[in-house]
Amino acid sequence: MSTTEPLRFLKGHGTENDFVIVPDPDGRLDLSANAVARICDRRAGVGGDGLLHVVRSTAHPEAQSMAAEAEWFMDYRNGDGSIAEMCGNGVRVFAHYLCYAGLAEAGDLAVATRAGVRQVHVAKPGARVDLPTEEGVSGDVTVGMGRALLPDGADAEVTVTVDGRSWPARHVNMGNPHAVAFVADLAEAGNLFTAPEVRPAAVYPDGVNVEFVVDRGPRHVAMRVHERGVGETRSCGTGACAVMVATARRDGLDPAVLGHPVTYTVDVPGGRLTITELPDGSVEMTGPAVIVAEGVLDPTWLHTALGEAAA
Repeated sequence: MSTTEPLRFLKGHGTENDFVIVPDPDGRLDLSANAVARICDRRAGVGGDGLLHVVRSTAHPEAQSMAAEAEWFMDYRNGDGSIAEMCGNGVRVFAHYLCYAGLAEAGDLAVATRAGVRQVHVAKPGARVDLPTEEGVSGDVTVGMGRALLPDGADAEVTVTVDGRSWPARHVNMGNPHAVAFVADLAEAGNLFTAPEVRPAAVYPDGVNVEFVVDRGPRHVAMRVHERGVGETRSCGTGACAVMVATARRDGLDPAVLGHPVTYTVDVPGGRLTITELPDGSVEMTGPAVIVAEGVLDPTWLHTALGEAAA
């Protein structure tokens, strides 16, 4: 894609986990890690926890095998430009954007991700005719997040350390890796912009998202999170799912054994999510998705961000 052309973008969030949305249906834009980091920079760029690159599955080599199941691929990047397998809040915002832009119908739709195809239900139309709320054009979205994997043996339990204080944590994989630690007070997690130490490090060769959790009531918890490649964020969808599953097991609840779904409310700094684990092991997450702005990246600035040679 020529950077002499203005590049349209949008800004959205899911429980204040915020994203720059870059529509690129035909996959013409080669977004380097440096360009993504520049765009997501909160002082020198648009600002965001991550970037949602919107591409047709047929146009992206990583998604072509999923094209028969899902028309659209969420090429998700962390705020530092690194590639991530999945982002739960990102999927909600991605699906909401598709409806907002008229690229998909509200209701049930499929989204391809690096962690596989995710089934999404957009409960409220995000069409342009909707009146904006105080937070922008919004709607609730439910995402099928797949099954949580809880490793056994040596990989099941890890240790998380912050400022010399350690807690046992549960290893949960939601398409991306998580370490879930239960604490008495969320303040104990300290400054989560710096990655907590996690041992044994070999369990997470590609890094890990770390969640700290406190109880708020029956089947109701609150969490803070350090997202790898980002730092502390206001919300993490896959993290909330990992927290729900880890908490349910701590509480002796397993839907596969009980024969009925188990639902928890998970409060994040940016809002509230509802997480349900079904008897077949699949996890569903429901929460808001909001589009707050649209804009255009300056071609000259984009030219520099993409690291191209001067014309």
